[in-house]
Amino acid sequence: MIRVLSRVALAAATLTTLAVPAWAHATLEVREARIGASYKAVMNIPHGCGKEATHTVRIQIPEGFFAAKPMPKPGWTLETVTGPYEKTYLNHGREVTEGVQEIVWSGGHLPNEWFDQFVFRGTFADTLEPGPFYFPTVQECENGEEAWIDTSGEHGASHPAPKLSLVKGDNYGH
Repeated sequence: MIRVLSRVALAAATLTTLAVPAWAHATLEVREARIGASYKAVMNIPHGCGKEATHTVRIQIPEGFFAAKPMPKPGWTLETVTGPYEKTYLNHGREVTEGVQEIVWSGGHLPNEWFDQFVFRGTFADTLEPGPFYFPTVQECENGEEAWIDTSGEHGASHPAPKLSLVKGDNYGH
């Protein structure tokens, strides 16, 4: 009986150890999107900075993802940083040359023991290539930050930026 309990405990510990890394980083809920299509991003923030609560979440909006609109979050102040795009994009038949480059939710309180989600939408340009697409994200806390900004794609990176895979699709558009 002791051997059976030991094996069960070892198996549970192994599963717990393997499961922790999946929640250790900021991640996107839907990890695949079509080139040329709209996309609703749900950013999962799994913890604070060490033992501190997160009070600000900043998401960079890379070139090629345009017409970004964030979802307001009760208890948080929402702002966007806008600027010119490197390219011109068509949004519902209208040319757009500038837009949101960063989304900032601040003034909130996300304790380290809890997780939360931050939502925005936009469109992937039809000129993008299949492959990884990153949304660098920074959590700010009272005495530090967790900067999920590594876009190297290296396995085992300590602070990988949240990413998805862009794929070609049959139906481009909005």
